Amino acid sequence: MTDAPGIGGGRAMLIWFVILYWVISVAIGLLAALKVRNTKDFTVAGRRLPYGMVIAVVFATWFGSEAVLGIPATFLGEGLRGVVSDPFGSSMCLVLVGMFFARKLYRMNLMTIGDFYKLRYNRTVEVVTSIAIVISYLGWVGAQIKALGLVFHAVSGGAMSEPMGMVIGAVSVLAYTLLGGMISVAVTDFIQMIIIVVGLVYIAVQVSGMVPGGASAVITHAAQAGKFAFLPELNPTEVLAFIAAGITMMFGSIPQQDVFQRVMSSKSENVAVAGSVTGGVLYFFFTFIPIFLAYSALLIAPSMVQKYIGTDPQQILPQLVLTSVPVVAQVMFFGALLSAIKSCASATLLAPSVTFAENIVRPMLRGRIDDKHLLRLMRIVVLCFTALVLVYALNSTASIFHMVESAYKVTLVCCFVPLAFGLYWKRSSSLGGTLAVLFGLVVWIGCEWLAPEAMVPAQLAGLAASIAGMVIGSLLQPNAGHAQSREPQASTI
Repeated sequence: MTDAPGIGGGRAMLIWFVILYWVISVAIGLLAALKVRNTKDFTVAGRRLPYGMVIAVVFATWFGSEAVLGIPATFLGEGLRGVVSDPFGSSMCLVLVGMFFARKLYRMNLMTIGDFYKLRYNRTVEVVTSIAIVISYLGWVGAQIKALGLVFHAVSGGAMSEPMGMVIGAVSVLAYTLLGGMISVAVTDFIQMIIIVVGLVYIAVQVSGMVPGGASAVITHAAQAGKFAFLPELNPTEVLAFIAAGITMMFGSIPQQDVFQRVMSSKSENVAVAGSVTGGVLYFFFTFIPIFLAYSALLIAPSMVQKYIGTDPQQILPQLVLTSVPVVAQVMFFGALLSAIKSCASATLLAPSVTFAENIVRPMLRGRIDDKHLLRLMRIVVLCFTALVLVYALNSTASIFHMVESAYKVTLVCCFVPLAFGLYWKRSSSLGGTLAVLFGLVVWIGCEWLAPEAMVPAQLAGLAASIAGMVIGSLLQPNAGHAQSREPQASTI
């Protein structure tokens, strides 16, 4: 395989582009931070985002490293059946949020998703679900930091190590997230969504022109290789594993603070609904562009694919771009990739930090904390959480795709049932919510520990136990003053 014209002398140009892009994008985030005046600005951008920006923050938050690197690598090995969780489950999550959750949650006017559990159930449910939500973000944010290290390592030709790339990426994303919160995230996401869309479409056109027969030849090759087989084999183990993978992302992602923040940041409930659905649909369709690009590598550079497929398949797409297309296309691709990772990383650093500060730390402080000190507390937690995620990413050996996929098991078994039943079942009670959380966690952890290879996946067993706990607890002890219409107290925004 020979380098495309301009590649040999283009590496320095690409490196300077990455540096310039990174500096400018961080600077934009810092400028946006000047608009932050209070916790409402920091957590939900003042509840004034228009439809276009809501689409951008929904799309750009989810279109991260797993969409550009993780999903294509998994597709190469397992086909559509292997990516049922993402993009199929994850995009359906956003559509379901828009159709069934956004309007009800928007009307409640809360700061965090943890506030819902406190209002609807009790302090115990609030604490346990909030901790579960924070823990779930370790894998997701860790995947973005790990991807930044991979990209910086690849672009620099190995001059920068992956760990050093992770550190630089984490510190720079932290800078504007720490100061600007959701306002900075929204502004940078809007710009980065444009770069992602334009960059990926451009590189797809470039790559399809390199394959004899164009895009149709790539699609035909994938079909003949059986990569479009979606449904599992008809045996109980395969079917249950398929269902578990799909609903882990589809339902487990719904009770997440980043999703909640995008709903609450909208300027109206109609914008919240439409923005979530549109963002989910766009996310689904655009994830197939990186899949197409990575599969094209099989026809363009089979020896390179063979080199990485068994060791680090996440390298296939970046290496294809670095070795097979002109420098302009490289700039477009890595601009889109960095935009995808940055937008996802900033949002997922903010969300768990806000939840931890508001629902775990703040109630532990004696006396009422004013807005100014709460904002400072949130920023301190963002800093601490970033450090924790960086340590996790530096020591994780899991792939980007599986780091993201596994992140939502805990929220599926612990948080989804209390949220869905709390919104739609009037008989759900404080005891029901408590048992749903405890039953789900105990059964899931027990199954993961005692029978990780059982026919019934642990998260399915945990979800069933959570439903059982909700029903049993609510029937044994009906509502006792925890009506859904009860007005929130200190957590309103």
